[in-house]
Amino acid sequence: LGAAAVLGLLAHAIATRLLSRWASRIDARLAPSLVRPLRPASRLIFLLVALQIVTPTLGTLPESVAGLVRHGLALLTIAAGAWLAIAVVGGTSAWMRANHRVDVEDNLRAREVVTRINVLQRSAVVVIVVIALAMALMTFPSVRQIGTTLLASAGIAGLAIGLAARPVLENLIAGLQLALTQPIRIDDVVIVEGEWGRIEEITITYVVVRVWDDRRLVVPISWFINRPFQNWTRRTAELTGVVFLYTDYTVPVDRLREALREIVESEPTWDGRVCVLQVTDATEKGMQLRALVSARDSGDAW
Repeated sequence: LGAAAVLGLLAHAIATRLLSRWASRIDARLAPSLVRPLRPASRLIFLLVALQIVTPTLGTLPESVAGLVRHGLALLTIAAGAWLAIAVVGGTSAWMRANHRVDVEDNLRAREVVTRINVLQRSAVVVIVVIALAMALMTFPSVRQIGTTLLASAGIAGLAIGLAARPVLENLIAGLQLALTQPIRIDDVVIVEGEWGRIEEITITYVVVRVWDDRRLVVPISWFINRPFQNWTRRTAELTGVVFLYTDYTVPVDRLREALREIVESEPTWDGRVCVLQVTDATEKGMQLRALVSARDSGDAW
């Protein structure tokens, strides 16, 4: 057993060194993002596989003890495999996020990728954990017999479980749909329940909106699939702001247009697209004037 453990750790060291060299040739950020998180789980995998190879040679042990050893190694291998799969998903996600920074000005493509990565990563972790638990339970003969018996009534059991877990499944499916269609992305500016804020976090069950006064609005993820909301940065962050002026009929509108143009042209936050002053209403008391000015984003427009 000791010799097997040493050989397993030696094989792991060689494999890790080769994987690091390969990753460094592809991308300098791939090795620290992917290879380093894999080392603990992969080291345990190599060790367990080496021990399982030599376990059949333990003929001096009683069958009951040898069975417990084999079962324990099998459970540990399943757990280590799940750990390794989660590490692969996390490392790959970290590497892709490092290549798509959202802290730059033109970050629309990066926000799309990061949003999809976050949702799919959490969904993959849930799937991996469920599969690992199922595999671990199926190693017990009693549980395997129960599972065989339940297959006869799978329709009724599935219906009952589906009804009980409907909110969870609805949010999980909504999360996958959101990752594919992306009505919202990380750092999008949205109006939700009358609140202005930015999408701060997207999980598989809820979305966190950071409101303008630093409050956090936690919304079920299915809400964004089933209800209308405003997304101010769906295609671009550019926005047109509006100001209404109420005047009498003696005000020279042409001079107001010239004054608006002078003010806007001296303002660095104007993006040069729209600068318009229009008469939008006329009543017995006066006129309603609407000034439209464009900006690069909602903050400049404000």
